[in-house]
Amino acid sequence: QVQLVESGGGLVQAGGSLRLSCAATGSILNVNTWGWYRQAPGKQRELVATITIDGITNYADSVKGRFAISRNNNKRTASLEMNSLKPEDTAVYYCNVDWILVRDQSMGAKQIFDSWGQGTQVTVSP
Repeated sequence: QVQLVESGGGLVQAGGSLRLSCAATGSILNVNTWGWYRQAPGKQRELVATITIDGITNYADSVKGRFAISRNNNKRTASLEMNSLKPEDTAVYYCNVDWILVRDQSMGAKQIFDSWGQGTQVTVSP
């Protein structure tokens, strides 16, 4: 009923930049808080950044000043601009929405909780 489709990512040298995007598709009425997470090999998934429906942002200390999260409420998309990339930023990046309000034939509308994108690889070479 709801899908999060990621794009962007790839291979970049240290100091370079990449932009990730995520689009929510389906019969969507509203998207609440967007988040970007990442998981490096052998490590747990960690929060990178979030942005609320009101545009309030939050960042992991490791990316503050280098990454910027944004959203387009009309297009149901979110982006993560990553600058001054470091080898330690290498990971699979996932977009997430804590809840999405969707049209429902029987109830009119319902919430879909904790949706995830498919993940996209970001590799930063030294």
